[in-house]
Amino acid sequence: MFEYAPAPESREIVDIKPSYGLFIGGEWVDSQGEDHHKTINPASEEVLAEVAWATEADVDRAVQAARTAFTTWSALPGSERAKYIFRIARIIQERARELAVLETLDNGKPIRESRDVDLPLVAAHFFYYAGWADKLGYAGFGSDPRPLGVAGQVIPWNFPLLMLAWKIAPALACGNTVVLKPAETTPLTALAFAEICRQANLPPGVVNIVTGAGETGAALVNHPGVDKVAFTGSTEVGRMIARSVAGTRKKLTLELGGKAANIVFEDAALDQAVEGIVNGIFFNQGHVCCAGSRLLVQESVADEVLDALKRRLSTLRLGDPMDKNTDIGAINSAAQLAKIRELSEAGVTEGAERWSPPCPIPDRGFWFPPTVFTGVAQSHRIAREEIFGPVLSVLTFRTPAEAVEKANNTPYGLSAGIWTEKGSRILWMADRLRAGVVWANTFNRFDPTSPFGGFKESGYGREGGRHGLEAYLAV
Repeated sequence: MFEYAPAPESREIVDIKPSYGLFIGGEWVDSQGEDHHKTINPASEEVLAEVAWATEADVDRAVQAARTAFTTWSALPGSERAKYIFRIARIIQERARELAVLETLDNGKPIRESRDVDLPLVAAHFFYYAGWADKLGYAGFGSDPRPLGVAGQVIPWNFPLLMLAWKIAPALACGNTVVLKPAETTPLTALAFAEICRQANLPPGVVNIVTGAGETGAALVNHPGVDKVAFTGSTEVGRMIARSVAGTRKKLTLELGGKAANIVFEDAALDQAVEGIVNGIFFNQGHVCCAGSRLLVQESVADEVLDALKRRLSTLRLGDPMDKNTDIGAINSAAQLAKIRELSEAGVTEGAERWSPPCPIPDRGFWFPPTVFTGVAQSHRIAREEIFGPVLSVLTFRTPAEAVEKANNTPYGLSAGIWTEKGSRILWMADRLRAGVVWANTFNRFDPTSPFGGFKESGYGREGGRHGLEAYLAV
């Protein structure tokens, strides 16, 4: 492995305020409660800022502001709404370096992922849905589709700004207004987005951002003035939201957990497949709901694939997320690190064999080395439960039918990957895999024009593409 000199990205381009309030009605306001939360850099445990936590009364203020703004925003011609959304997209591009640094500091992901993956996709989603704003009558949802009203949106900590874009861009394009709650551990890019809304002269109240923990999210989901709820996060919380919304008029989309199978056949281009395996589970430290956390490899090439995979993992660099050479950044929080450790210990206890490359761990921060488990049975917790970390479980199969059976042996159904040179086999497998997204000879590829969502306990509804408009229209 080449020894690269450190190539740190500068922190100086980001101006982080000591404290942040709530963004309601186009203005920064103080919370009516006393609770504040310190958001930290997970790579160093350094406090970045203090953030207000919204109360139920604050959420009510935000929903009222969104309701007031809805009257004028929904009445604008689609071409006029598009101008604002295009403006937001251009400002995101102009401030992409700053936003990437802020995302990495608050989240712990490597700067090259924030810079090269997250931010380009964020801008692309706003550009894409700006283009739909004046064409909704041609989207296939009737000739005169109407917005729903106020959208309450709750997003996770693994892709803070990208999940914001997935939620806000289609909502605004369809004429809805928004109250968004970012994750409590990663609020800073959402708060920076509030400033972008002001910079774009977005009418006050069209986008409102309330920070807080689960109580704030529950207040938003349960508010009677919310017409649409969109949630990305754990299946457990998704169940709670579904129960609370049941019997109301609220429209709901849920994008929840996953335990995706990444299936490698003996005729696959194995070097390419190994890169796809690495990208599938170690991208963003495995903090990906559609991560390929179960590797199903055909028995005849299992040893060859594992040897190549171990060689490749030995070249990955774990360390400072702000270093442009870093491949594996920090785990987002102490709580998430504890969960990863607990499930990994369960894997050892249940009899699986654990392997990690030699990997020095920094003294401060939250870190976990890339880890591979072999000798995994389908009954093991590491093969059934979502770990949400850089941990790969390896199972083998002999026939395509066995691969399908093992891949579908999960309560989740968010994504899957297939590696083979036979197009007929790809189509045969994809038709039988119970997963919302099936990648062929690639993994973790996203595009704003393509819908994303799951089956079973991975949720329902679709985000992205033309399909992502339906959730924000009265059809």
